Amino acid sequence: MRNRTQHFINGEWVDSTGSETIDVINPATEEVIGKISSGTEEDLDRAVAAAKAAFPSFSQTTVEERIELLEKIAQEYEKRKDDIIEVITAELGSPISKSDKVHYQMGLQHFRQAAEELKTFQFEEERGETLIRKESIGVSGLITPWNFPTNQTSTKLASAFAAGSTVVLKPASNTPFAAFLLAEIFEAAGLPKGVFNLVTGSGSTIGNGISSHPDIDFVSFTGSGEVGQKIMENAASGIKKVSLELGGKSPLVILDDADIKGAAKTAVANVAMNTGQVCTAATRTLVPKSIHDEFVEAVKEVIAAFPVGDPLDKKTAVGPLVDDNQWDTVQSYIKKGMDEGATLVAGGTGKPDGLEKGYFTKITVFTDVKNDMTIAQEEIFGPVMSIITYDDIDEAIKIANDTIYGLAGYVYGNDKETLQKVAKGIRAGQVQVNNPRTDFSAPFGGFKQSGIGREWGDYGIEEFLEPKAILGYNA
Repeated sequence: MRNRTQHFINGEWVDSTGSETIDVINPATEEVIGKISSGTEEDLDRAVAAAKAAFPSFSQTTVEERIELLEKIAQEYEKRKDDIIEVITAELGSPISKSDKVHYQMGLQHFRQAAEELKTFQFEEERGETLIRKESIGVSGLITPWNFPTNQTSTKLASAFAAGSTVVLKPASNTPFAAFLLAEIFEAAGLPKGVFNLVTGSGSTIGNGISSHPDIDFVSFTGSGEVGQKIMENAASGIKKVSLELGGKSPLVILDDADIKGAAKTAVANVAMNTGQVCTAATRTLVPKSIHDEFVEAVKEVIAAFPVGDPLDKKTAVGPLVDDNQWDTVQSYIKKGMDEGATLVAGGTGKPDGLEKGYFTKITVFTDVKNDMTIAQEEIFGPVMSIITYDDIDEAIKIANDTIYGLAGYVYGNDKETLQKVAKGIRAGQVQVNNPRTDFSAPFGGFKQSGIGREWGDYGIEEFLEPKAILGYNA
């Protein structure tokens, strides 16, 4: 049992001022694996006060000092590799191979990338007699989601530290233990007291408290659009800057010259990744009518290479959904797809055979989907694919953009000119062409209702900075 019922405030592990706790469940076994404190407003106030007190000195540290700090964090992070992999597998239900190659690695790379960005980042620029400075924004409140306990948390923290911002972090209550490991890593790396503060608890108390706190200058949130809207409303009372990374309903446009088996593997891998609990998941697969039937048959074959099962089994590709609420939500969408007239190609309602315990679900594929159907418009956050056909590239781009979201897009094929046309035509913050390697320096964020602001690389650091113009500085 992991009973982590203390908060990390001002460089120390301290008891909560309240006595309530929250159970953390292993989604593969449905068993309680630990408890965290349900923090109070008083706990949050203490954390914010510590971050505020530490800000004047930390914001004035040199670039060289912050590079050294980030590099030490990366070194200490590597030392805790086995612990991080074990924790993410237990609290998220991520297959152990993905906990290693995806979750662990992404968290590490954000700290490394931030250190690298600082080596060339320009905090000052002279324009004639004017000096333009980029100064740390102040105390930052970070509210992170459950689906990527290291990736989403590390990109915010790495950018904040690179910018000289002190922080208060509220991790998701479903998957909080990775954040405790990060706190221990920061301690070992010698992060100054008060720069990082961790308070666990409910969204209604700690989340709302962060977004409305008068001494927090900036809020960075990743999660649902509904909660993002509430954060904007809370922040508006104090004219507080916010950065929001919200939902998505991303298209994968397959060209008529694509290798069909490769396209099918790409499509299935995209919805299977993290059990579909990915805001950038390509859940709408757009296929030319001319290759539809062949593509559907290829998808049926490919699914067998993505077994659902025990996260501790290295052969498992897909683990459980995070909790019973998410399982119910995904099941309701699968039923909705069937009720609306989409044709079930694979999967369906219920749990996979032999997996009665745990929040497991089937990889589900629909075809004959119209883009105005619920399953094509709403974010499901589960391994559910909707296949939509198109006649020509202009129609494909039109369908791709027919959504309130604009977080990511994908295109797969051979003709370079057409690939580039589609990539430029999709209105989304990040578009991937033919399964490229992850670029941790590239900006990440969304158009439309997918959010405000950018993370990753130098764009992520910019979010934690304010520009100041000093006129007559060089007169």
